[in-house]
Amino acid sequence: MVVYVLLFNARTDNEGIHAETVNGQNLILMFEHEDDATRYALMLEAQDFPEATVEGFEQAEIEEFCSSVGYGYRLIPEGTLAVPPDHNLDEHLWNPDQPSSGPAPDSSVAEADARLSQGELDRMRQQLEKLL
Repeated sequence: MVVYVLLFNARTDNEGIHAETVNGQNLILMFEHEDDATRYALMLEAQDFPEATVEGFEQAEIEEFCSSVGYGYRLIPEGTLAVPPDHNLDEHLWNPDQPSSGPAPDSSVAEADARLSQGELDRMRQQLEKLL
């Protein structure tokens, strides 16, 4: 089944995937319907996030990516109005204007992720590149 996720700077060296932290667990949101993902991306923009690109992937690929980087995932059923969290971190782990060595989740992840090692970031980047 194809699901839709939000990517920042899609298909660049500075690509990032949107993640949220729920109860201490980093989650990648997978939307069943592209329109729902687009609506969510627009809500993020309204909260001063950079513009996100909605990309379709096989659900199994996203689940494998999440497993490889220790993230969870949440499937958003078609027609569900998902709403971004009320608060975001003040500092983004991923900067849309600066090249980086790999993708990092956006600013709604826990502060503990700010301490990811370069090796962990490189591994995450490699996994995401395999998806693309």
